[in-house]
Amino acid sequence: MPHHALRKDTHIAILGAGITGITMASKLLDRGFQVTVIDRQRYPAMETSYANGGQLSASNAEVWNSIGTVIKGLKWMLKKDAPLSMNLAPSWHKYSWIAEFLAAIPRHDANTVETARLAQMARGHLMDMASKAGVAFDIETRGILHFYEDAREFEAGRRSTDLLRKAGLDRKELTADGVRAIEPTITADVVGGFFTESDFTGDIHKFTKGLARYLEAQGVKFLMNTSVTRASATLTGVDITASQNGTAQQMSFDGVVVSAGVGSRDLAAQLGDRVNVYPVKGYSITVNMPDESAQDAAPWVSLLDEKAKIVTSRLGKDRLRIAGTAEFSGANYDIRADRIKPLLSWCQHHFPDVPTDNSVPWAGLRPMMPNMMPRLGRGKNPRVFYNTGHGHLGWTLSAATAQIVAADVAEAFEPRPTFSGIGRPSAA
Repeated sequence: MPHHALRKDTHIAILGAGITGITMASKLLDRGFQVTVIDRQRYPAMETSYANGGQLSASNAEVWNSIGTVIKGLKWMLKKDAPLSMNLAPSWHKYSWIAEFLAAIPRHDANTVETARLAQMARGHLMDMASKAGVAFDIETRGILHFYEDAREFEAGRRSTDLLRKAGLDRKELTADGVRAIEPTITADVVGGFFTESDFTGDIHKFTKGLARYLEAQGVKFLMNTSVTRASATLTGVDITASQNGTAQQMSFDGVVVSAGVGSRDLAAQLGDRVNVYPVKGYSITVNMPDESAQDAAPWVSLLDEKAKIVTSRLGKDRLRIAGTAEFSGANYDIRADRIKPLLSWCQHHFPDVPTDNSVPWAGLRPMMPNMMPRLGRGKNPRVFYNTGHGHLGWTLSAATAQIVAADVAEAFEPRPTFSGIGRPSAA
């Protein structure tokens, strides 16, 4: 009997309906599993997968665990409009996470190469999902351009390029004139840049919602507006207690995949595992450009300003997404005006003819592991799996990590051979 037919009786719960949960559901469905997705929001992709920077960027795969990043971070803490903001109030989780972050510095190069490899692997899987589901998500395949206004930063960029090359990524160095040739709207006094033609951009919210609609039509069950209050696992199954509109319900599954973003830490603890994600807040503005003059003044090529740590993505002709900053303040969803202002000011400075009077601010919590690597695969219990902790690269990596974890799940539930007759194995 085909394994897919056997797996139809194997029911897997996915906790979380963001980009990692929905791509996970797609890969498990492909392998023939029965799938239920559970999320506390009314719709998929309403938290971190709502309005991120839009980049699918192997070129931005360098992990943050480095001495240089720590030195910059300490300097930035003294500036109100710096890329990094940290609430210094005592928190064991925050300071223990930082200690583990520092301990991962010796793995910087190896983790960067592995992340870049995952990012490149993800491209094909993501495009296959979009094609199969017929999802339109404002994709722009114009590459990603990193530009520099500081010579020392540019030299550091060369070292990053050498590291990314070890992962097989082709990132071309450009002169200042080369930068402007690729994106003529850049008016900054740049010293050079790097261009990754194979990177691309798109609207994560449109993609995730569109893929979820397709999966639902294929039989994936969605329990939205449903909060998981308790999760436990034994050797025979997984029990989930959830609340929907104030009504508690008990559910049992054969296995579970935790893809719950910043909620993954608490769920993992209930399931017997330590998954040390910390919520690192990021901000974005979506600049609506209804008139042609504004559209002509905005960049089409996706940008990363290395000095400001700000990225842009063009989402169709009439929207420009500008995103950046990292804020360590716990599970806080507040949109702070003083963190949105640098994004507006950056747009006004670099693209003065793009009006920002019609812009929508947003903040989301990136689920970050201390070593900046996603937590993938099996937990202590053989029926528990993780696909979480992608930090700022969930959009970039999720299609690949879903493939990896789906293979783990399939292997765990593969029928064991039994023996009938003398020395002849047969599938149970």
